[in-house]
Amino acid sequence: MNRLHKFLTIGLLALSSTACKEDFLERQPPNIILESQVWNDPKLITSLLANYYDRLPAHTQIDLGWDQFAAYDEAMWSGNNDGPNNIVNYSFDRWRLWDYGLIRDINLALENIEAKSTALTTAQKTQFSAEFRFLRAYMYFEMVKRMGGVPIITKQLIYDFSGNPTSLQFPRNKESEVYDFVASELDAIKNDLGNAGSNTRANRYTAMALKSRAMLYAGSIAKYNNLLGAPIQTAGGEVGIPANRAVEYYTKALEASKEVIAGPYSLYRANANLGENFYEAITKKLNNNEVIMAKDFLVTKDKRHSFSYDNIARNIREDNLSSSNITPTLNLVEDYEYLDGTSGELRTRTANDQDYIYYDNLSGPFANKDARLYGTVIYPGTSFKGLDVQIQAGVAVWNGSSYQLVEGNTLGSTYTDGKLLTGSSGPQRSQTEVSNSGFYLRKYIDPAPLSSTRGIRSDMWWVRFRLGEVLLNASEAAFELGNTAEALTYVNQVRARAGFPANSLTSLTLARLQNERRVELAFEDHRVWDLKRWRIAHQVWDGNTANPDAMLTALYPYRVVRPGSAQDGKYIFVKMVAPRFRAPRLFQFGNYYSSIDQAVINNNPKIVRNPFQ
Repeated sequence: MNRLHKFLTIGLLALSSTACKEDFLERQPPNIILESQVWNDPKLITSLLANYYDRLPAHTQIDLGWDQFAAYDEAMWSGNNDGPNNIVNYSFDRWRLWDYGLIRDINLALENIEAKSTALTTAQKTQFSAEFRFLRAYMYFEMVKRMGGVPIITKQLIYDFSGNPTSLQFPRNKESEVYDFVASELDAIKNDLGNAGSNTRANRYTAMALKSRAMLYAGSIAKYNNLLGAPIQTAGGEVGIPANRAVEYYTKALEASKEVIAGPYSLYRANANLGENFYEAITKKLNNNEVIMAKDFLVTKDKRHSFSYDNIARNIREDNLSSSNITPTLNLVEDYEYLDGTSGELRTRTANDQDYIYYDNLSGPFANKDARLYGTVIYPGTSFKGLDVQIQAGVAVWNGSSYQLVEGNTLGSTYTDGKLLTGSSGPQRSQTEVSNSGFYLRKYIDPAPLSSTRGIRSDMWWVRFRLGEVLLNASEAAFELGNTAEALTYVNQVRARAGFPANSLTSLTLARLQNERRVELAFEDHRVWDLKRWRIAHQVWDGNTANPDAMLTALYPYRVVRPGSAQDGKYIFVKMVAPRFRAPRLFQFGNYYSSIDQAVINNNPKIVRNPFQ
C-alpha cells in the first residue's frame, strides 16, 4: 500500500508539473485556424483568394443564373413551366448588385497582409496585395456597370457603438469616378500580380483585359448616353458620364487591349474543322492560348455543375431526368452571316414567296455559314459527342394543291410511310425538355462521358476573358476613335478564324461591330451589357409584337412526302414565333441602371436613387 501511494504521489506531481507548463483547458483546438496563422501562410492566403475568386459575380454563367440566358434574345426556355418565356417587362431590380460584403472582406485582407503578415517576404506581400486589389477592382466594375456610381470604400469601416452611424455612411461616387478607380487600380497593380501563364488567377494581362472591357463600357456610356434625346443622369453625376470623356476612355480601352494582344495569347486554331475549332476555343482547357482567365471546375474535387445535365440535346442525354432547358433562338442563328458576306437570314422561301426552297438534307440551309454558328449551336443535320441530334418537326404531306404539316406527339415516331415523323430531339410545340425553338446549345455543353448525368455532372470551365473578346474591344475602341484601318485589322482576325476570307471587311460600321460581338460572344454574358452600354436595349426590346427582335422565333424542319415528285424526301423549313414564347421583351429606360434596395437607402440617407425609379 505504501508503494502504491508513492507511485500516485509521483504521478500527481508530474501531472501538476505538466499543467504548469500548459493549461490543458487553454490548448488551441486543432480544427480552428488562427488569424495569425492565415496571414503568415502563403497556402492559406491562396485558399482565401480562391474563395474570393469563386464569389466574383456574373449575371449568367454555367454554374449560376444560366436560366437567364433565355431572358433576352439568345435563347428561349424549353424546360418545365414557362421560365423566362413570359417576361412582360424587366423589373427595376434585375441585375442589382450591392455586394459590400465581399468588398469589406477584400479590404480587411489588404489591411491584415500589411499589419499581420510578419512571416511573408516583401515580394509575397506585394503580390498578394495586388491580387486582392484586382478582385476589388473587378467587383467595382461589376457594380458600376449595373448600378452606376457606388460608394468607393477602400478601408474597413468599424462601428464605434456611439449610436451615431454617420461615420459609416458614404455618398455614391460619380459613375465616372468608379470607372477611373477601376482603371487606376489595374494600372497600379498589373506589374505586381505575378501568376504568369495562369488562366485561373489574375496576371498582368488579366488586369489589362478587365481594363479593356471596363474602359470600353465607360466610353460607350459617355458617348451614347449623351446622344439620347434626354440623357439618363443624376444631378451629382452618380449616373451619367460627360460626353467629353468618351475619347479618353476609348483611348484607354485601346491601349489596354493592345497590351493583351501583344502578350502570350493567340486565337485558338488547333482544329482544321472551323466549327469544331470555335467550340474548342471556348471549352478546351489544355493547350488553349486564347483563354486569359476562366472559372474552373474539377470533378475529382467535387467542384462541378449541372449545366450539361440540364441543357444537353434531348436524344443524346445520358439521364432521363433533365435536358434541353435553354435552346437557342432563330433570332440568334440568323445573325450568323454566310461566308460570302451575305445576310445570315435563312433561305426558306423562293424570291416571290410562291413556294418553299427544298433542301436535300437537314443541314442544307446552314451550308457555308459562319463557322461560329456550328461552334455555338446544334442545328438540324448536325451531331454532338459523335451522335446525330435528330431534329425534325414532322412531315409536309402534299394534298394536290398545298402541303399539310403533320407533327407527332411522340418523339422519334414514324409516319405511315415507315420513315421518321418527328425527331427524337423534336422540335415539339408543347412538350417540355425538348427544343421548342428547333435548335440546341453546343457552346459550354460538355462532351465528356457521363457529364450529363446527375451523378457525375460536368467540370466544363466558364471563360471570363479571352483574346477573341479583347480583339473586338480593340476594334470597337479604334473605330470610335476614327482609326478605321486599325479597327479592321482586329475584327478581320476574328472573322478569319471563323472561315471568312482574309480582310473580308473593307469598311466598318458600329452595327457591323455590334453583330460581330453578338455572334462571337453568344452565351458568354455579354449581350445584355452591350445593348445597355450602347443605349439601344429599349429599341431592340421594345415590347412590340411586330418587332422581330422583341419576339423569339423558331425554325421547324419537315420531310416532304410527295410521291412521284422530285421534291419527295427533301426538306422544307418553316419560320415561326416559338410556340411556347408568351410575351415580347420590354426594356424600359429605368432598366439601364438597376434600382438600389430601399433598405440601403433607409440605412444611408446620403444614397440617391437612380433615375426613373
